[in-house]
Amino acid sequence: MKELLRTNDPTLVAFVTALLHSEEIDCFEMDVHMSVLEGSIGILPRRIMIRDADMFRARAILRDHDIPYTDG
Repeated sequence: MKELLRTNDPTLVAFVTALLHSEEIDCFEMDVHMSVLEGSIGILPRRIMIRDADMFRARAILRDHDIPYTDG
């Protein structure tokens, strides 16, 4: 799995997850429960991970919606 997106915005995470699922691309949210450690102030980013094989399509979807993604 590779990182597609890293953000502190929970609404962006939900939007991107919905976009990916609508295109039948499986994704996994990491660091969702880190708010327990940070005190729920939202300073630690969440990551969206996808399979290597889906990376090209997923980046194209984010690019079409003007959402910046993680390079690398």
